[in-house]
Amino acid sequence: MAWVWLLVAGVLEIVWLILLKQSGGFAKLGLGVLSYAVALASFALLGLSLRSLPAGTAYAVWTGIGAAGGAIAGVVLFAEPANTVRIACIALIVIGIVGLKLA
Repeated sequence: MAWVWLLVAGVLEIVWLILLKQSGGFAKLGLGVLSYAVALASFALLGLSLRSLPAGTAYAVWTGIGAAGGAIAGVVLFAEPANTVRIACIALIVIGIVGLKLA
């Protein structure tokens, strides 16, 4: 179950990043506050996963999901560049996450 909590925590990392971007630097206060609530939920689920997963592994997977997902969200939702090097680096993050899960 710890891996499920960790996966959901990672997805919430992506969600709060998108909400924070959409808040426009807190010009839309409701979205900014919501981003903090989602971030808190992400931290809480990370904490639950730490009950049975090694801290280094859990943290690396959590931040990896957030980093790769955030970069992908930037490309898809915010028209950020999607060049070959960027996509290759995102792939390396994903490979690292899978490697940590398998190790």
